[in-house]
Amino acid sequence: MLNPDTWRKSSFSGGGQGDACVEVADRDTHIAIRDSKTPDRATLTFPPTAFIPFIQSLKHPRTTKS
Repeated sequence: MLNPDTWRKSSFSGGGQGDACVEVADRDTHIAIRDSKTPDRATLTFPPTAFIPFIQSLKHPRTTKS
């Protein structure tokens, strides 16, 4: 179980008013992320080796051709 002290604001979150905040919890076997505006809703979990590629794919989405 992840307690409130386990979560921290991700360095990948946007600045400004804090309305684009993603929180991260580092665990032994996975990394969990959640939306700080709705902390009681679902979280995403990733093995550590998949987290950075996931973030990179959000920063540089592939474009699809029609």
